[in-house]
Amino acid sequence: MYTSSVVDDEMHCLSVMKQMEEEYENKNEQFFIGVLTNEPSLVLRVHAVTILAELGGEAAVPILSDVVLHDPDPLVKHEAAFTLGQMGLASGVPALEEAVRHDKEPIVRHESAAALGSIGNQSARATLEAALKDEDELVRNSAAASLFNLKFLREYAIGGTAKDRMPRP
Repeated sequence: MYTSSVVDDEMHCLSVMKQMEEEYENKNEQFFIGVLTNEPSLVLRVHAVTILAELGGEAAVPILSDVVLHDPDPLVKHEAAFTLGQMGLASGVPALEEAVRHDKEPIVRHESAAALGSIGNQSARATLEAALKDEDELVRNSAAASLFNLKFLREYAIGGTAKDRMPRP
């Protein structure tokens, strides 16, 4: 099921987007969590998810995990998976593994597999190995790339957290 409304009320969305700019400057993570929880508009939810990639800490992981697993729109789920990978927090791994194993949308399974590689937690190995048999080539490729990253991190990484080492867009 896709979001029925990309922009539900243009004036409202513009107002919220303006407020998002202000709240980003204030580093108000809770504001963006509220947008994800309360706004029906696809554009607002995607924007809130992407901002949490920069602001998000442990407090954002439960809501982003819920979005990955339960949002009605695959695009929003994809962006939440990407954000969890960019945040690099191990607490995001369970939701990403669940999405790789069970989400019906290949775009969500692919991004969740890629995010697991970005986080670099070795506990995701079995899920990624299983994803090598996914029906979708993009998912299989993302799993293979993530497994390669896990191997590199296990054998050659010289310290720091996955978040410290991850490439930034």
